[in-house]
Amino acid sequence: MGRGLIGTLVLIWLLIGVFAAWQRDYFDSGATNCATAGTIALTVVAGPLNYGGVNPKVTDCKLPEPSSMGPMEMRVS
Repeated sequence: MGRGLIGTLVLIWLLIGVFAAWQRDYFDSGATNCATAGTIALTVVAGPLNYGGVNPKVTDCKLPEPSSMGPMEMRVS
């Protein structure tokens, strides 16, 4: 019984966050970059806190870059 209640509360929390992101027109911005995706994700996770004044934003997003090592050889024995 406890797991179902917790799962329901988490779902409601996240739905409130999605609604807050929708109200802020984050889904209509058209910009598709790391900062926009991060801001949307933080807004959704913040959930009801958005209506208490929390306004999470990601401004500088650094994605990890691939290694500069050359290709590796695979030996099959």
